Amino acid sequence: MKRLLFFITAFIFCSLLQAQGQTGMDNVEPVRIDLWQANKMPNSRLQGNALPTDSIVNHRIWRCGMPRIYAYQPVVEERSKTAVILIPGGGYIKQAYEVSGISLAKWFNSIGITAFVLLHRLPNQAELIEPWKAPLQDAQRAIRYVRAHAEEFGINPERIGVMGTSAGGHFSACVSTITEDWSAIGDEYDKVSFLPNFAILVSPIINELEPETAGKRLDLCGTSKDDPTWSKLFSIDKSVSSTNPPTLMIHASDDPAVPVLNSMKMYEALKKAGVEKCSLHIFPFGKHAIALRHQPGSTALWPEIAEEWMKEIGVF
Repeated sequence: MKRLLFFITAFIFCSLLQAQGQTGMDNVEPVRIDLWQANKMPNSRLQGNALPTDSIVNHRIWRCGMPRIYAYQPVVEERSKTAVILIPGGGYIKQAYEVSGISLAKWFNSIGITAFVLLHRLPNQAELIEPWKAPLQDAQRAIRYVRAHAEEFGINPERIGVMGTSAGGHFSACVSTITEDWSAIGDEYDKVSFLPNFAILVSPIINELEPETAGKRLDLCGTSKDDPTWSKLFSIDKSVSSTNPPTLMIHASDDPAVPVLNSMKMYEALKKAGVEKCSLHIFPFGKHAIALRHQPGSTALWPEIAEEWMKEIGVF
């Protein structure tokens, strides 16, 4: 009798666990969302089934066939109405989607923020017509999609930010600054704003035209790292205006790849443009592409600073 009672109790317990998974626990798993229809990919020579496949090596994506976002949401009880779109770094030749994407998404979830990891096309992909446009097209589309579906995700459409590290920081600055619409394709998302409400830039590349800020080279045009086309267009501090959102910059003085003056120039440009609520934090140590964990000394405090800054500016 005791043995039968044990099995009945175990069966009921397992059934409850299964029911719990079917009524909400599954929602905490990341959800893939493709940004374009396969036959309506802008700025591409290939369409439909001819789109390239992904190339992934050592937790980096080197070629992205279908631009997409992965939605990471906190458990329902802990969700705020804030969202961040994460743009992984990698010099525009790859995307380190784990260390500067998934890990950060999970941290944002831990403080109640919905996070989306963006995987965008890279300028060195052969099918692109105008290589330098593709990443921004995908990012504008991602912001539009998240804002259009804000109610579905339980977020405020006026509390959507972007965050990136290294080249992802440069990309986040571009998304925050360039107001020209590169992602319109004549569908319902064209009417939705693609500008973020705040930005977090970590070890960002900002300007390579001037010797004091020139550091790690980016191949944004997909042809030559010395091609001046992108340097003039994407030295982004030169294009900052009052339309830029509040921005937080995190950088290390001992960054060997991207001089800290890049963040300083961005902060100066934002101040001159009259953009309020911006903040610049320069740490003595941390090297390049400051990550979430294993940071020295005061640099380890940067996630807390980011959290408090979002509260300070009223988006969290």
